Amino acid sequence: MVSWRPLRAGGLIAAAVVMLACSHQKATAEKMIADIQSAVTAASPDAAKYVPDQLAEVQNKLGGLKASFDKQDYKSVVGEAPPVISEAQGLGSAAAAKKDLLVRGFNEQWSSLVNSLPGNSNSIQSRIDYLSKPENKKLAAGVDLNEAKSGLSDAAAIWAKAQAAYAGGNVEEAVTIAKTAKTKFDALAASMKLDLTQPAAVRDTSV
Repeated sequence: MVSWRPLRAGGLIAAAVVMLACSHQKATAEKMIADIQSAVTAASPDAAKYVPDQLAEVQNKLGGLKASFDKQDYKSVVGEAPPVISEAQGLGSAAAAKKDLLVRGFNEQWSSLVNSLPGNSNSIQSRIDYLSKPENKKLAAGVDLNEAKSGLSDAAAIWAKAQAAYAGGNVEEAVTIAKTAKTKFDALAASMKLDLTQPAAVRDTSV
């Protein structure tokens, strides 16, 4: 007669091994998800601004892993999580690289604006002064000099705000504001038939 006790004991041992393995997988899966979540949380502020598509992709994959975990499919989580961990941990460096690229671009734009706007402002002021002379009354026909003076003052104030933003380290904001000032300077010049595309030394203020 065969004894069932050894078989029963063996079954219990096997069940215990399975439970232990499952428990280990659960803990591993849980830690992997936590690591991904931690990396995403840390990188989110800059990643959302500079690499939003990459952030969204990692968040979607994280959502899938969490769904598998909730279904107690720990094996899938453990198998699929490693590349997601790498992607999550790479968000910070990807955002930093994109930010650096954009900042360099804004700095180049700022340099161009700094090299042109002050000269444009001076040329417009010279044009206003020239047209304000009594002997140039005919040339000033159709030009509202009071409006031009007010417009130049407004444009100069905007340019001053741009400079303040740049001094405060807000390069992107400085460029945005400076472009508004440039638009106003260009419109003023056009209203007085002043060609700002010409070198400052040859801008004609006599016609």
